[in-house]
Amino acid sequence: MKNIITISRQFGAGGSTIGQEVANRLGYYYCDKDMIVRAALESGSLTPDEIRYYDEKVPAEFGFGQSLFDFYSKPLDERLFNAQKEAIRKVAEKGNCVIVGRNANIVLKEFDKTLHVFVSADIPFRLRRMMTKMPNVPEEKVMDRINSVDKARKRYCKHYTHTEFGNAAYYDLAVKSSTLGILSSIELICDAAKM
Repeated sequence: MKNIITISRQFGAGGSTIGQEVANRLGYYYCDKDMIVRAALESGSLTPDEIRYYDEKVPAEFGFGQSLFDFYSKPLDERLFNAQKEAIRKVAEKGNCVIVGRNANIVLKEFDKTLHVFVSADIPFRLRRMMTKMPNVPEEKVMDRINSVDKARKRYCKHYTHTEFGNAAYYDLAVKSSTLGILSSIELICDAAKM
């Protein structure tokens, strides 16, 4: 039985919804971005404004003339990533948890009894889901949001983990919610966790 499940997901693919229901069905603790950020904040090394500003952002100047001194002085967003990483590890050490986002699959790669899942979906499915969550936003703006969040997640993953977001090599299971449906995706993950 896998007692730590991480879920990475494309924006709008239903990863959070799937993660919450997997946690409910297995009787596991559910942990998402808000809980991880709250735990990072409680560590006391960062202010709420700092966390809001740098959350899931890669420094714009990174790779464009950033000096070695600046790199090794650990900019604020590096401190935020490390605080989140520690929060993820603390949750995982207790076991029986589903952790959504934050590159938890890489942060916890050396942990035993883990199941690392990637949830994807095709664009029309994602657009339909997000249009229901953002009903007063024009379709073009919703599509822009999908693209910008996906791009930010890829950059964040590459910068902090030196891995490729969505690459099958970093996951045990990939589900496509637009093909399988949300409920079948949940059942598949629960079944895989019981192996």
